Amino acid sequence: MSYTGPDFEPPQPRRSPLRRPLTVALAALVPGALLGWGVYAAVGGPDDGDGGGADRAGAVRTPATPSSDGPGPASGDGDAKRPAGSPAAPTSAAPSASRPPASGALKGKVVVIDPGHNPANFQHATEINRKVNVGNHWKECDTTGTATNAGWPEAKFTLDVAHRLRDLLEEQGATVKLTQDGDRSYGPCVDERARIGNEAKADAAISIHADGSGAGNRGFHVIMPGPVHEGAADTRAIVAPSAELGKRVAGSFVRVTGTAPSNYLGDGTGLVTRTDLGGLNLSTVPKVFIECGNMRDSTDAALLTSGSWRQKAAEGMSEGMVSFLRG
Repeated sequence: MSYTGPDFEPPQPRRSPLRRPLTVALAALVPGALLGWGVYAAVGGPDDGDGGGADRAGAVRTPATPSSDGPGPASGDGDAKRPAGSPAAPTSAAPSASRPPASGALKGKVVVIDPGHNPANFQHATEINRKVNVGNHWKECDTTGTATNAGWPEAKFTLDVAHRLRDLLEEQGATVKLTQDGDRSYGPCVDERARIGNEAKADAAISIHADGSGAGNRGFHVIMPGPVHEGAADTRAIVAPSAELGKRVAGSFVRVTGTAPSNYLGDGTGLVTRTDLGGLNLSTVPKVFIECGNMRDSTDAALLTSGSWRQKAAEGMSEGMVSFLRG
């Protein structure tokens, strides 16, 4: 039984003695995912065997039918992906023109959403290749991001999901700020992306991405900051709250989207800790990255290019963030 369809409705879980230990382990790490993960563990899904991939540098394993929205060229944060060719893609879905009245549940809360990359980065190779200091090393200002094999760029995906997430959070009374809204010629650089969240004194921040790994590598993962205290970076105060934010987002993402955690990073938990990403290293507010799937895998790409699935992805992120913000 596949978990990949955008209109997936999970069946009642059946007991499986072989999968029970995995279910229990993940439930301990991600309490909010217990129901969703139990369903996934019971029904399984395609390509849930070994991923055949390797962790990127700086990663620490943490135990514990496409729509017409798009094709368009070539991974995660401006910190993590290599530049690729010029994207040619359809316009992202616009935010809803009519919203229900704000519920007020998040009144007084500030959230910063960071749509990874920028659709115009490919036109500014010199600017985005400029090195910036991220505390424990120097790296490129930003990258173009990845794309599906059909050419739909990550930067279009991230902006579309950011709009959907913003709408959901504003409906509940949150003040939401985007680091970019397709309104800049390139970037911003990874250090500025962190600074925007810091200056907003955000109660939570999330950077939205899609991965560019090998075919057969599937699923989402949430990246949380590890301890860094070097140069301009000091994550010690945000490691614990960011881990809590990450667990809640991962748990809700499983439950709402029906998508499995990554089969190539995080040992099946969907949780990864890194100390090489400027957007996390330089943050002084609780922050996580989410890689929503692998654009280079055809099955994941079918989800990422589906508007209905992207809405579910935004809802999963929103529910995890609301849970975190309400304590």
